[in-house]
Amino acid sequence: MYKTHTHLGFAAAVLAAVLAVAGCGGSGRTQTSSVAGVQTSQSRSSSALVGAGSTLVAPLVGAWQSDYSKSHGVQISYGAIGSGGGIAQISARTVDFGASDAPLTADQKAGCQGCVMVPWALAATTVAVNVPGVTGHLKLTGPVVADIYLGKITTWNDPAIRKLNPGLKLPAQRIAPVYRSDGSGDTYAFTDYLSHVSPAFKAKMGGASTQVSWPVGTGAKGNAGVAATVEQTPGAIAYVAIAQAEGSHLNVALIRNRAGRYPVPAPATIAAAAVGARFRPDNSVSIVDSSGADAYPIATFTSAIVSRSSSKLAELKRFLDYAVTTGQKVAPQLAFAPLPKAVVAKDEAIVKAL
Repeated sequence: MYKTHTHLGFAAAVLAAVLAVAGCGGSGRTQTSSVAGVQTSQSRSSSALVGAGSTLVAPLVGAWQSDYSKSHGVQISYGAIGSGGGIAQISARTVDFGASDAPLTADQKAGCQGCVMVPWALAATTVAVNVPGVTGHLKLTGPVVADIYLGKITTWNDPAIRKLNPGLKLPAQRIAPVYRSDGSGDTYAFTDYLSHVSPAFKAKMGGASTQVSWPVGTGAKGNAGVAATVEQTPGAIAYVAIAQAEGSHLNVALIRNRAGRYPVPAPATIAAAAVGARFRPDNSVSIVDSSGADAYPIATFTSAIVSRSSSKLAELKRFLDYAVTTGQKVAPQLAFAPLPKAVVAKDEAIVKAL
């Protein structure tokens, strides 16, 4: 099986640091209270910004924290609590910004009252596996993965999997699907993809969502929780953010794309999926199952979510401008693709108009 390896040591180190920061919370200089892993305060320091949300983007935000503090004198605190939690907290104004890999629903837009999405990172959700005795490259297709999560394919030596992997000796090991138990942008990207490639999945599960009532499998909280479950469970399969897969040294299956190829999830193949991305008026976009020959099929943008009425809007605009420009330089080291030039220009216009 293929093991992700792009700048693995650096990614793992940053990921560990991010999780430590998320556990410690924020930086308010007045009396604080912990809300879902993020330190909040009614009077947070004006020289600090507090955010929460997507675990997928957490390694990149973690890399930004130290650099932005040094270059701008502003401390960034970020709680990697999942996209759903991030949306809830920015809507409640308990943080200065949220982050989500999933677009806001109509109800969430109404509840957030004037929030704006700013696409600030480009990454991927991988499919990690733990198949005992298999050392070659395991290949899967979207419909096969969908049938696994629908409970239709239950063992690793199923004929549908054997057909994709001639020459591999696949065990009769039962498949143990693992999914996110919390509201997750990775769940959104994964179900968005499966809904595109499997009519049966879309008919039964109802399309893309951040939280799903899966018919089979075991839930785990956060990307870290999912990764740990995969490592500990023979026969496991799970969807995991690419940086977490690298940081946890997980075996990642190769997923066939629309062109019939099996691209390795990496910055170049993620970038290929974003070519020609067409954003909606609310700045959301889907780039799963892209048509590019080299496109990784479960790629996704992730967005910051900010309020136009924030008392820290000026500082937020400076941070967002940094994130979509200078901050992109470190992206490939963490298995993110740098934002395309057209998206950077779009973001700069969004931020200027806030």
